[in-house]
Amino acid sequence: MKKILNTVKKIKFSLLPLAVILLSIFSCQNSGIESNDSSTEEILKNELISWNDGVAKNTIQEFVQKTTNPQSPDFIPEGDRIAVFDNDGTLWAEKPYYFQLDYALFFIKKEASKHPEWNENKLIQAVLADDMKTIMASGEHGLIELVMYSHSGMSEDEFSSHVREWLNEAKHPQTGLKFTDMVYQPMLELLDYLRSHGYKTFIVSGGGIDFLRVWAEEVYGIPPYQVVGSSINAAYQEVDGKNVIVKIPELNLINDKAGKPVGIHQYIGKRPVMAFGNSDGDFQMLEYTTSGKGPSLGVYIHHTDAEREFAYDSLSSIGNLKRGLIEAPTRGWLVVDMAKDWSSMYPN
Repeated sequence: MKKILNTVKKIKFSLLPLAVILLSIFSCQNSGIESNDSSTEEILKNELISWNDGVAKNTIQEFVQKTTNPQSPDFIPEGDRIAVFDNDGTLWAEKPYYFQLDYALFFIKKEASKHPEWNENKLIQAVLADDMKTIMASGEHGLIELVMYSHSGMSEDEFSSHVREWLNEAKHPQTGLKFTDMVYQPMLELLDYLRSHGYKTFIVSGGGIDFLRVWAEEVYGIPPYQVVGSSINAAYQEVDGKNVIVKIPELNLINDKAGKPVGIHQYIGKRPVMAFGNSDGDFQMLEYTTSGKGPSLGVYIHHTDAEREFAYDSLSSIGNLKRGLIEAPTRGWLVVDMAKDWSSMYPN
């Protein structure tokens, strides 16, 4: 018994549900008593501990239970248990602007002295002058242009190095936290929970695929080959005697709105059975996921917590959520109220 308890103490927090299950089984075997409903309820209490008891938590748990129980008519084979997650506003925060833009601004400021050809670019001059009004007024086209400058013309290793430098140095303009400290603790628990039940978790984001792949595994536990995102073209070239992948300033895929089901098809090759988003940019992803055969679940994360995070939906230019809120009830999609359903926000 002492040996078992010592082993259990070494289990990481993310594996707590498994530890509880093992202890429950051990207790039942030694007492000669079969597992009952009360022990099952106790196990469930220790899963998703940053989720308050209520409809949201129950709906997710019930869906996972019925799709992983071989005796259930809704059982889904493990190879088909695919859950997809938007990133900005779903797995980490996205206000006052998408965090990848902050990386682009960081990179341009740091590298501007090496690029005299940028002196004639009014948008880059706005970046150097911290003129966010002009930057945001440039719209989607301007933001894409800035991202192009911060992504293209370098090898994959050079790009990864720049992103890691930003992750280590940059801080959120309002909270002062590192950007990777502004991931949502309840969603981290959900990722672990799904994986512990045989689900494969994928990011399907409007953000850059190469940007996300640098850090998604260490932050979310999602490996690079399970990341789908917007992308620019690339070429295989010899540079300084080495064969490398070099990024080219040409758009390949904008993985947003109707582009998300396309990205899922091209990169994953199977229709998901669970989809999580927070904006109308995720609408088609939830629609695609829940229009397949068999059980499925679409989930919206609704930003309602102005005290611990940010409160916004239909009037926001970032993470706009209007159509999704209107149609979620008739489509059977779950809407998670962050203020009501989450007992904590960020990991620390």
